[in-house]
Amino acid sequence: METLVLDTPDEMFAFGESLAGSLKGGEAVLLYGGLGAGKTLLTKGIASALGYDVDEVTSPSFTLVNLYKTEKFNVYHIDLWRIESGLNAAEAVGLEEIFDDEKAIIIIEWADRLGPTSFPGKAVEIRIEGDGDEPRRVSVKR
Repeated sequence: METLVLDTPDEMFAFGESLAGSLKGGEAVLLYGGLGAGKTLLTKGIASALGYDVDEVTSPSFTLVNLYKTEKFNVYHIDLWRIESGLNAAEAVGLEEIFDDEKAIIIIEWADRLGPTSFPGKAVEIRIEGDGDEPRRVSVKR
């Protein structure tokens, strides 16, 4: 497990950019952290590094899934914040169908609401602690 301390939003964005460089396709990036932790900013960094317009990356809180098509990958940005307790989150967002996309990179905010799910590819767990103006402690399990 790797642990980082990120002092600014720019550092969170840059961390996302660097993480994108290690993605080959077929991965799930599981994001854990409270409101305002920087999950969407991290996602923006990943999308930017993959060649997607960062201004078009928004939290899919109401749509549940946003698809960002890049030259090399289909980035599925999933937000489980609004999934009601007791619902099968994987089924609600069509995760099985997304797994069929060989060019997929799956980024899941509020991954703790997913429940037990096995991923056909590699899963990267990122836990973010902190909010507001305080530094973020980021733990990465690859």
